[in-house]
Amino acid sequence: MQHCFHAALEAVHGGTVVRRALGRLKGRDPIHLVAIGKAAAAMAEGARLTLGTRLVRALVITRHGHDDSRLARDQRFICLQADHPLPGADSLLAGSRLLDFIRLTPEQGHLVFLISGGASSLVEVLPPGAGLGELQRINGWLLGSGLDIVAMNRVRTAISCIKGGRLRSRLGQRRTEAYLISDVPGDDPAVIGSGLLVPPSVLRPLPELPSGIREWVTSMAARVPDCADAPVVPVPVHVIATLRDACQGAAAAAERCGMDVTLHGEFLCGEAAVCGERLARELLAGPPGIHIWGGETTVTLPADPGQGGRNQHLALAAARVLEGHPGVTLLAAGTDGSDGNTQAAGALVDAGTVARARALGLDLEQALAGANAHALLKACGDLVTTGPTGTNVMDLMIGIRQSWTDS
Repeated sequence: MQHCFHAALEAVHGGTVVRRALGRLKGRDPIHLVAIGKAAAAMAEGARLTLGTRLVRALVITRHGHDDSRLARDQRFICLQADHPLPGADSLLAGSRLLDFIRLTPEQGHLVFLISGGASSLVEVLPPGAGLGELQRINGWLLGSGLDIVAMNRVRTAISCIKGGRLRSRLGQRRTEAYLISDVPGDDPAVIGSGLLVPPSVLRPLPELPSGIREWVTSMAARVPDCADAPVVPVPVHVIATLRDACQGAAAAAERCGMDVTLHGEFLCGEAAVCGERLARELLAGPPGIHIWGGETTVTLPADPGQGGRNQHLALAAARVLEGHPGVTLLAAGTDGSDGNTQAAGALVDAGTVARARALGLDLEQALAGANAHALLKACGDLVTTGPTGTNVMDLMIGIRQSWTDS
């Protein structure tokens, strides 16, 4: 089963998809490159190999621990690591360096942006008078709110000087294009990375917010400069990797192994525990073979959450449904190689997970209630750890059900 997950990652790897996309880039003019996101290093390395000497300078902004030493050895590259999932001082520094990089690009220069998920946290420029403390309080609340990524990015856009397409006002007349790896449902470029170069087609109202958070957001939003009259160049945007591509990569790998595949077309969302239980029941009732889903669930955090992430939470909830049903296994993992506040990508559970936990004196219900799935799954040997993957297209859930006659 894990080989299907790794095949999915290969299908949407940042280096691979960027080399394919930039290989079709017309012209011979020098390129000034900006890569931002969890997959920025992999995407930038793909560009470095493809563009050769046509690449004259580059800025790479990625998450701490997701860098690539090959880029740092190339004197054309400025490599920064910033904060995720909660923006920090390094995120503000990255925002400042981004504006400097654009300003120092010749007016007749050619800018190429490579953007992947995580950019919302990794780079930020705040309105005058706004501070890091406000930014972190707002984002800290968002991360535990249970809101989906579209609603979260609507709030982030409201308080930013570069999100929601506002970065376009800094481009002048420079030729610019962007290549995106999508980590949002619907693959909307205005939502990916909070839409640095793409304003929303429809400005949605802010989601329901607690009074204190709403006051911070409203105050900061009022200080965001109005860019409506600023001249902007058109920015062609190309989405070059999606969750669908990853699901199809996993399915192709299973088929090459001679396995029957059920590729579920729905986008999984909502509370992770509810989703995990439903997937487990679908596996038990479904046909034998590999089952593949994709999506991004949420976890509404308790007041004092433990360690875990939405995929570990989903897997643990599924495990209690799978108990006593041998021959059924479910993997839930983030394609970026991280899940919540842990180093794991997710978890792989089966009929014996609950029994293993019980034998160790661990309480599954308590772990779920406290958003503390990580410790239990680690003790049971059920974690999936990949390290940084060079991509980010949300989450994959891959299940296998053997024929009852085989089990």
